Amino acid sequence: MSHLRIFSEDNGDTPLATYATHAEIAEVLGQVGVRFERWQANKPIAAGASQDEVIEAYREDIDRLMREEGYRSVDVVSLTADHPDRAALRQKFLSEHTHAEDEVRFFVDGSGQFTLHVEGKVYDLLCGKGDLIGVPDGTRHWFDMSEEPHFVAIRLFTNPAGWVAEFTGDEIAARFPRMLPATVKAHA
Repeated sequence: MSHLRIFSEDNGDTPLATYATHAEIAEVLGQVGVRFERWQANKPIAAGASQDEVIEAYREDIDRLMREEGYRSVDVVSLTADHPDRAALRQKFLSEHTHAEDEVRFFVDGSGQFTLHVEGKVYDLLCGKGDLIGVPDGTRHWFDMSEEPHFVAIRLFTNPAGWVAEFTGDEIAARFPRMLPATVKAHA
């Protein structure tokens, strides 16, 4: 289940507010320009399904977003706790960064933690199976998949080159909660 905590950018210990329903989370994130949706597959997806099978199961929503936002490419990324480069991959995303395009992720399975730094606040969002997040271009954020990652995600891009980050150099991400492996298992 999705979970949103909002902190002051100066205090990563005590949330100012907590939200647990999709409607509340979507409303709060919408106020800072972040898209948050729930999607349902149009057909069952078998474990180990190919990228094409996963994309086809969500084709209607993918096509809608591509029309609405001008995204030009889509792919599927998957990571599990037994991946030999999981620690290096995790580290790559843990520092605050921005993108010149929206960062759009839909969680087909598993979970991940997106943390956004907007207008003096930190929005810590645990995304789970069925959640789509659209982080607007230029938004400061970081992503955690935990030490034991488990997720399958659809990614949409306007830039066919894919994920390109500009790191801010701010150490803020180190002062806020990380995703715990138990959280991954609870949302798988």
